[in-house]
Formats: sequence, structure tokens, C-alpha cells
Amino acid sequence: MKGNDIKAVFFDIDGTLMSFTTRKIPDSALKALYTLKEKGIKLFIASGRPPIQLTLLGEQFNSFLWDGYALMNGQYCTDEKREMFYSLPVSKECLKVLVPWIKENADYPCTFMELDYSYDIRFNEGMYNYLKQIGRTEMMVPVDDPERCYTHDTYQVCPYVDASFDEEFLRHAPGLKCARWTPDFADMIPENGGKPEGMKQLMNKYGIQREECMAFGDGGNDITMLEYAGIGVAMGNAADHVKAAADYVTDHVDNDGLLKAFTHFGMI
Repeated sequence: MKGNDIKAVFFDIDGTLMSFTTRKIPDSALKALYTLKEKGIKLFIASGRPPIQLTLLGEQFNSFLWDGYALMNGQYCTDEKREMFYSLPVSKECLKVLVPWIKENADYPCTFMELDYSYDIRFNEGMYNYLKQIGRTEMMVPVDDPERCYTHDTYQVCPYVDASFDEEFLRHAPGLKCARWTPDFADMIPENGGKPEGMKQLMNKYGIQREECMAFGDGGNDITMLEYAGIGVAMGNAADHVKAAADYVTDHVDNDGLLKAFTHFGMI
């Protein structure tokens, strides 16, 4: 696959498109994005974040004219105007099995994510540290009754447990699978969801083929996206198992990683 065959690029946000250090898109990457735009290449976001969190990313991110968004790990897709055209919430049948078990057994925080509201069954220091890392301390997740999910669409459930507990959790969550971004917590999403499904929805909408797309990521929940794309690029700051899933490994997000990848493939 050559860079001149690419018609669309999908970007994870945290640690890929945006630096954890500056909370901004590096200048070199932003210039590259505008160059690709001028060439007619579609630029999409593929993130585990819900729509409500996009406003937290600042003017630099939100003023750029993205061509579409695959949010909630692909379960919620919008066009360039952020108007939804695809939605896949967690089934109520699954939640009615999961919630009683969580309420009785969970001694860890667990976030339930809706489109415009996220809440937790409890709060602890580990969650606080994560929220601080992604710049969300001004919008701490409230504690609420998870039975709320019986009447409100929930797109992912995020238990703050390590990977050794994933199998046990999923035994009580029929129809869900794990899309783990970090060792600290997991995104539990519908079995027929995931970032590749969001990519398919956007590509179908705009008439783009799988082999014509490139994807960038750095986390565990990006692995299937990197494998699905015609060209999958892992950031230099990605974990080794993420790099192993990629066709190419570029430099760190803070060291012109995006620009260097586009240059490598002759797109710039």
C-alpha cells in the first residue's frame, strides 16, 4: 500500500493526535492536516470519548473541519456537522444482567457513559488521577445509581480494574467485549462494535474502501483499528503490543510523529 492511494485518515485523539503534555495538536501535525485537507483527503476522528467531551479539547481541535467522527469506540458516528447517522448503544438486556452484579460485588469505580452524561457507581483516587491526566478535573464524574441505564442509552461501561479481571467482568456482561486502552481501566462495548465498525460506517457514507484508509493510534483500543486499516500506524509512544499490530511505527506524538509518518508514505 502506498500513501498516494490513501483517501481517508482516522485519528485516535489522546496520545496520537493530541499530546498528553501540552493537551494540543503539535504544530507540525496541524500543518500536515491542512495540507492533506487541501489534497482532498478525508480526515476522521476515531475515539473512545463521548460527544460531550469534544468541547473539552479546546479551540484548536474544535475549529478544525473534521470530515466525521467515530466516537464511543465506534458506537456513535456523526458527519462533519456532528449530526449522528449511526448509533449502537449497549443492549438493555445486557445491562439488566450486569447492573445487579456490579451493585452487589463491585468494590471499584465503574463509569457508565451516555452521549451527554457520564456517571460512576463510586469515586476513588485512581479515577481522579486519570481524569487529571486527560484534563477533566473541572468536570468530575458524578456518582449515580447505575439502574439509570435501564431508561437511558449507555454506549460503554468502563470498570477501573486491571486486565486480569476482564474475563470475570465479561461473564456478567452478555453481549459485551473489552476494548482496553490502558492498564488502569477497560472500555466494555457491544460485541459488534469497535473502532473498525465506526470506520466502516464513515467509509460507507463517503464511498471509501478499506484499502484506501490509514489509521493512527497509540492505545490498546486502537489495535483493531490499526489492523483493519489499509495502513495502520502506531505512535512511538504506544505500548509494544500496539506497535506489533501496526504496519508502521512512527515517532512520539511530541516529536513530530504524525508529520514523519505522512512524509514516510509520501503524502506530504
